[in-house]
Amino acid sequence: MGGPRFEPVRAVRAYERVVEQIEEAVESGALTPGERLPSERELMVQFSVGRSTVREALRVLQARGLVRSRPGDPNGAEVLPFSPVVLKKSMTTLARVSELSLGELVQFRMVLDAAAVLLAARLRTEEHLAEMAAAVDDMKAADAAGFGAADAAFHDAVARAGGNKLIQVCTDVVRAVMVGLVEDRLARAPDREALMRRSVAHHEDVIAALRAGDGPLAARLTRQSMYDYYAGHLPAEERAALRALLE
Repeated sequence: MGGPRFEPVRAVRAYERVVEQIEEAVESGALTPGERLPSERELMVQFSVGRSTVREALRVLQARGLVRSRPGDPNGAEVLPFSPVVLKKSMTTLARVSELSLGELVQFRMVLDAAAVLLAARLRTEEHLAEMAAAVDDMKAADAAGFGAADAAFHDAVARAGGNKLIQVCTDVVRAVMVGLVEDRLARAPDREALMRRSVAHHEDVIAALRAGDGPLAARLTRQSMYDYYAGHLPAEERAALRALLE
């Protein structure tokens, strides 16, 4: 069978060495999406390990979204294409174990969204602008429960207009993690209606800047909108860090 050749591994925590070698093969391009790994039996021979070690490694690789595996499949595990679900799981885990604060997530999204509108100002089409305007109309008509979905549709349209797939994926992931962290707090906020109205106004200003091709203005408005919407739910030191992006 063609494809990469693997080296025998040490018996101690051997499945981790198996995982490492297969990950390296995927990252280097020696294994590409749609290709199959060797069968379990062949992996046992190549790695010089037992069946349980191979199956444990395949379980780990499957949990990480790298392969699709069924025990005993004679065709071997299938290498999967990249999925944003894996990135989302990792960032969600980081946030939940407090390695990422809400302030850091907001700050990162301010940077991402500003980059997205800078690109969109140059590359947007009339169809993109129409999608953004429709999303803002939905925001105006939505109640508190539907406002977030309409807002997400606006930012998705902006990211598509910019044309950078990595920004699209990262923006979607960060937004989903942030919503999970603050949705309840925002829903209970006494000034929620005012926040929603101010957000709509910001979005309309961003569309106007994009229509005029003024990327720097659109980026400033985007950062300000993000700050206004989330700053009230952050401690003082994290608000100060966000303000650095407004200067």
